[in-house]
Amino acid sequence: MPLIPYALARPFLFGLDPETAHELTLEALARTHGTPLAWAYCAGMVDDPVQLAGLRFPNRVGLAAGLDKNARCIDALGSMGFGFVEVGTVTPQAQPGNPKPRMFRLPQAQALINRLGFNNDGLDAFVAHVQQSSFRAKGRILGLNIGKNASTPIAQAAQDYLTGLDGVYPHADYVTVNISSPNTRNLRELQSDDALDTLLGALQARRTQLRQRHGRNVPLFVKVAPDLDDAQVAGIARALRHHGMDGVIATNTTIERGAVAHLPHAQETGGLSGAPVFEASNRVIRMLRAALGPDFPIIGVGGVLSADDAVSKITAGADLVQIYTGLIYKGPALVQQAAAAIKRHGASPAGASTTPRGA
Repeated sequence: MPLIPYALARPFLFGLDPETAHELTLEALARTHGTPLAWAYCAGMVDDPVQLAGLRFPNRVGLAAGLDKNARCIDALGSMGFGFVEVGTVTPQAQPGNPKPRMFRLPQAQALINRLGFNNDGLDAFVAHVQQSSFRAKGRILGLNIGKNASTPIAQAAQDYLTGLDGVYPHADYVTVNISSPNTRNLRELQSDDALDTLLGALQARRTQLRQRHGRNVPLFVKVAPDLDDAQVAGIARALRHHGMDGVIATNTTIERGAVAHLPHAQETGGLSGAPVFEASNRVIRMLRAALGPDFPIIGVGGVLSADDAVSKITAGADLVQIYTGLIYKGPALVQQAAAAIKRHGASPAGASTTPRGA
């Protein structure tokens, strides 16, 4: 039982600037993990193992990338009951991101807008933090999310991703290729047919070299946007299959504002997350499942603010579910609630196989 219910902490955090609250929370997690104060957020993990992309996930609820960009709080976040945690996005070189203010709450819609812009301390610092974590040693799954520096021309983006893959490969259970953030100029152009073929071809070739060098295969996932039409989804599905990618994460934040147009901050530039992206994310999940068939791993993310929302991602065709904005609005209890609901739901997701207890 947490010492401080999130319902009591939230008013204080929501009284602060969103980015200040975010950084204060991460600092508190980093300082309190491994101390008696960690009981404020620790929770038991629902046992619902599933085999996917050659990995055994202890349960089907994970943390989405973006919350812990520098991998400082892997163990603390993992102690909230997540079966897997994804951190980043990391870029080869440190960069400050976009000018502040760059995070905005839309509480009436249970949503956030951010235009952070891959602010992070760079690959070397990121890897050092990952190496300090004990999360993987406990049998949990760690995903490392890579992107390109804002200063790198889009035509040279592949080199940044290759540098990122080289750096994180030895330390990751899976690697996510983020080509869908709306906050790095022209990044989403990498989702187009020719650019995607070039990038994924280069990553697969480098992965082959790294597999031989390190003696292990690390699955590659690609994170896509919710703002895709049918033809774009079909093209992405073909490229994922053709280049031997191991899975897809659907979806990132949206640039659409229709659902929140009447609210303060709605016209701020950036990616919208939370409840308003739920249906758009599910639409892309359904299209990807139809295009990719029953065996291709899909992680569903976008607008999970309740246990029922998590089950809906599975019903739409996802094998696993990730949470970010829901954690901010609902608190750590959502993790256990979502994992338990998916376990009760019982149906094995399309691309996953349930691992027998004790396997």
